[in-house]
Amino acid sequence: MKIPMSNRLMTCCSLVRRGARVADIGCDHGYLGIYLLTNGIAASTIESDVAPQPLESARRNARKFGVAKRMTFCLSNGVQDIPRDFDTMVCAGMGADTIISILDSAPWLKDENYQLILQCQSRRPELRQWLYEAGYHIEKETLAQDGKFIYTVMEVRFGAAPMPTPAQTYLSPQLLEDAHPLLGAFYDRVVSGVRTTVDGMRRSGKEQLPIFEQILSDLETLEGQIHGSRT
Repeated sequence: MKIPMSNRLMTCCSLVRRGARVADIGCDHGYLGIYLLTNGIAASTIESDVAPQPLESARRNARKFGVAKRMTFCLSNGVQDIPRDFDTMVCAGMGADTIISILDSAPWLKDENYQLILQCQSRRPELRQWLYEAGYHIEKETLAQDGKFIYTVMEVRFGAAPMPTPAQTYLSPQLLEDAHPLLGAFYDRVVSGVRTTVDGMRRSGKEQLPIFEQILSDLETLEGQIHGSRT
């Protein structure tokens, strides 16, 4: 019986260390935790969701795949009402505001022993900026594609690191280092979005225009590194 897994969830799973005790926050159908257990990657998982319906779906799927006894199910807003006996937290399929809210409400996660795997759906520059301001840093960042969408997946830990430049909040050094085959396509989309923002600011006379012009300029200097020489 095959577990229906998206590429972005598979990428999240690829960052989980063998033997980890995983908390899947916003577990939805529970497939990520089920995959980690059935493939011998995680030792145990906590399945948490803010709504009872997806949590019940996760329970049903866990029973179907025979791993319910190694899962703990919690109705919780973020990590507020879950046991703390985990070392890896996954937040997948959420916007930046939700992820920031979860982390901000749990200062005890500011511990280098916690591995945080974050798959953010929106406002990634704001999330990257917030992480570093809060004392976290990105250890690894990679890409995954489902349909026409390209997603980023971050491995994050607490610990001081140099602040990213404004351009690096759009395209992190970790993404450049990872050099995923999707990097060129992702870069083109990021640059296109920033160009659109700059064009709009020029028309409306926004005072932040110089900041975004510099971001665009810094990103454009990376084109040769990412795409190589173009004929």
